[in-house]
Amino acid sequence: MILRALGKELQQARTKRGLTQEEAARLINVARTTLTAIEKGERRIKVEELITLAQAYGRQVSDFVRPRPQIDTFQVQFRGPVQYSSEDEGKIATSIYQLEELARNYLELEQITNSPLARKYPTEYDIRGLNTDDAAESVASAERNRLGLGDGPLPILRDILEQDVGLRIFYIPLNHHKFSAIYLYDEQVGGCIAINSQHPEERYRWSLAHEYGHFLAHRYKAEVFAQDSYQRQPEQERFADAFASYFLMPSSGLLRRYNDIVRLKKKITPADLCTLANYYGVSVAAMTLRLEGMKLLPTGTWDRLCERGFKVREAQQQLGLNTIAEPRGQLPLRYQYLAVSAFDRDLLTEGQFAHFLGVDRVTARTIAEALRQHTTGITDDTTIDLDMSQSIGA
Repeated sequence: MILRALGKELQQARTKRGLTQEEAARLINVARTTLTAIEKGERRIKVEELITLAQAYGRQVSDFVRPRPQIDTFQVQFRGPVQYSSEDEGKIATSIYQLEELARNYLELEQITNSPLARKYPTEYDIRGLNTDDAAESVASAERNRLGLGDGPLPILRDILEQDVGLRIFYIPLNHHKFSAIYLYDEQVGGCIAINSQHPEERYRWSLAHEYGHFLAHRYKAEVFAQDSYQRQPEQERFADAFASYFLMPSSGLLRRYNDIVRLKKKITPADLCTLANYYGVSVAAMTLRLEGMKLLPTGTWDRLCERGFKVREAQQQLGLNTIAEPRGQLPLRYQYLAVSAFDRDLLTEGQFAHFLGVDRVTARTIAEALRQHTTGITDDTTIDLDMSQSIGA
């Protein structure tokens, strides 16, 4: 059992490093069949071989010999309108391995610090037999009510889903612009989402809401999804997209904002569309199509804007609209705090700490200091004086 676990660790580390079995075998002067036996746990690895492979994989020997959480290999399906090739599957495989490793690291930090993630999951919504659009709006409204979000914009969507729901969300490059996100659910890991960090802000927010829709209604169906507006989407993807639209742009709040504009100006302009889109943290296309769906704009408005050569980015720059300032670092902030806590309590070596953060030791120290500054001086028994009158009058 120990040899099989070690073999799996070595196999995953090799794959993540992008090395073939043949290349790894040459590093330790053995046949490929011998390396295969090591990775299957059928042949004991020698100390010098383990040291060599650990160095080649950019890991420490302790990463392979210390007890770590064992999770099942992530199995995901390719879903969406895009036709996938074997080349696509190869490109995304590395990202799936990376997501698996990050999720396991997260679990390990929780075990080390005895700080399990609180799961505030709703029961999976049953939408069988319902109209897709009606079901999406109903689920979006129910979730906003459950989370106490009202009907306004959600500028900190990642924080909401991490802290108020208990999802594990990572932002990693998915190796090709067509891939939007990876979603999976595992009983041990829980809900897990990887968003393509190479996409613009409004798209990764949409992808995050889209995958949350899957979590709510198709929880146990893991997927890699890619968007393609030129092909018809499967029903599950239409639900997830409709959910994202209703969740990010709720009808009641959006109608109020729209009416405010119309009362002042009598008609809505492309500049107003840009402003509304920025307010809700979505693309101008998504906002325009949402207003079309609400019958507040004529059908085909977005198509006509495109035909006229409307340049969204240029218009946004002229209007001075800034992108949504939402945290998009690879690792959840809670993950980073757990790593710092474990390091400060001597539960991790500096090398292990750097490995968990995926950076070198110098950068790890800088990150640790920055995170400590956010917590220093605030403890459970600290009395905080909120009377600001003295400083205001000074």
